[in-house]
Amino acid sequence: MKFTSLFYRLITGMLMLLGLAATASAQRVDDGYRIRQAYYGTARNHVDVTDRLKQLARDDTRFRLGNDSFGVDPAPGQVKTLRIYARNRDRETRTFEYVEGSVIDGSRFDGWQRGDWGRGNGNGGWGGTPYYTAAAAPNRDRGDPSARGRDQGEYQILEARYGSARNNVEVTERLRELARQDRNFRMGNDSFGVDPAPGQAKVLRIFARGANGQTRTFEYPEGSVVDGAQFSGWAGGNWSRGRHDGTWGAAPYYSAPVADRNPPARNFDPGTPGRAADQGDHQILQARYGTARDNVDVTQRLRELAR
Repeated sequence: MKFTSLFYRLITGMLMLLGLAATASAQRVDDGYRIRQAYYGTARNHVDVTDRLKQLARDDTRFRLGNDSFGVDPAPGQVKTLRIYARNRDRETRTFEYVEGSVIDGSRFDGWQRGDWGRGNGNGGWGGTPYYTAAAAPNRDRGDPSARGRDQGEYQILEARYGSARNNVEVTERLRELARQDRNFRMGNDSFGVDPAPGQAKVLRIFARGANGQTRTFEYPEGSVVDGAQFSGWAGGNWSRGRHDGTWGAAPYYSAPVADRNPPARNFDPGTPGRAADQGDHQILQARYGTARDNVDVTQRLRELAR
């Protein structure tokens, strides 16, 4: 009788343990997030890949994201990401981001392999900082949630100023807004909504601090592309906690090239050699190159360079 009671207790205990294990396993299988929409590309150029992701989900629980996963390249030459917009049981919408080379683990999404999702729309656009960012390290299956929205650039931004050496304004907050929208953007007159030096060529100066504590100045002339990849915390706006001295500073550590902007040629009037139709304040009479004692007339060569 005692043996039967002991045996019964053992069996009951084993069944309870199995039940707890099954419950824990079910909790690990999905985090209660149901996919609503998926985009692939960059903030500026991306396409809806919800249906294609559904096909991939039916084939496997996990797969490594690569250029050929969706059969489309919406942003040639740029690092692309997959953004999955999902909603949990509390109806909270979350954004999951997977960089090329990272592993997508579908077990965290409700109904992954059944494909009974994607019926509701996401936010209809790329959105801001993701809730979850998967690391692309080859030995990791899932990204580190503590790295949400974090960029791995070398320099931490302290301050940003826009204008000329004589007339410039602080644009740190506006730059933070631009950074959240895209990893890179072409800087122009309308980027910051202010013209601190009318009629003059303006530049953006970003003052940042490296890992060694040294302060560096990055300069971007009008028309050049600002690439946030070299700045830590770029897209997440996790910067500008330290302060620059608020001055324009000396020669920059880095000056962005503007050769790729293909600017239109200056509007020189061909009927009047040497006369420019653009509205500068001074008209050139002569140009000389050299020292006070030894110099040569380079007016004609300067005219050729100006054209």
